[in-house]
Amino acid sequence: MKVQLNTLWDWKQQLQRWLIVGILTLLVGLPFWSSPAWATVVEDIPNLSTSRSTWIADKADLLSVVTERSVNKTLSQISRQTGTDVRMITLRGLNYGETTDSFATTLFEQWFPTEESQANQVLLVYDARTNAPAILVGQDTLKVLPEETAQSIAFDNLLIPIRKGNYNEAFLGAGDRFAAVMTGQTDPGPPEVKATAFAESNFPTAEETNDTNSAVLVIVLLILATAIPMLTYYYYQRS
Repeated sequence: MKVQLNTLWDWKQQLQRWLIVGILTLLVGLPFWSSPAWATVVEDIPNLSTSRSTWIADKADLLSVVTERSVNKTLSQISRQTGTDVRMITLRGLNYGETTDSFATTLFEQWFPTEESQANQVLLVYDARTNAPAILVGQDTLKVLPEETAQSIAFDNLLIPIRKGNYNEAFLGAGDRFAAVMTGQTDPGPPEVKATAFAESNFPTAEETNDTNSAVLVIVLLILATAIPMLTYYYYQRS
């Protein structure tokens, strides 16, 4: 009986060590797991810098075929009428540590490596996972598309409809406002926001969801760390 108890105690200690190591490994790895396996990298984006027919790359699969065609038509007309190219990119997520701004900057500089080539370019990037847009405007284009207006298109024309789940409306509206402003028409401004539009929301943010999932995982592991040795002890006691 003494030998059996010693063996049981050794087993219990080994299980506890394994569980502690497993918990620590999981906790250390959580930040890396928060980066989705389907994250988009610059190499995933088709090179639109030389295309005269495709102006949008919907890598997040947010838009309908009809919307893509309509946005492509609008951006193509902008290019023909003004000589300035506007391109839009949607992302399904980014690697850990990457931001929409850093991604957009890397892509912009890769496609247009010199100030001269950047002068008449606009790049709008939207990351669906973090719900974060970024916009870059060439120096010459700022004369017809001021920085304040460009930021409003990115953060108002996109995000206001997106908060209601209207991705197609968001990109159609952004394209139409680009066209109006850059061709000298009256700026229609951002979409109107109703006072009650965001008053109540039961949907957690991406950060809240990640924090909740991490907390649940830690709690489950701690329960297992306590329960498994106890169950093992009772099993050997009965046998």
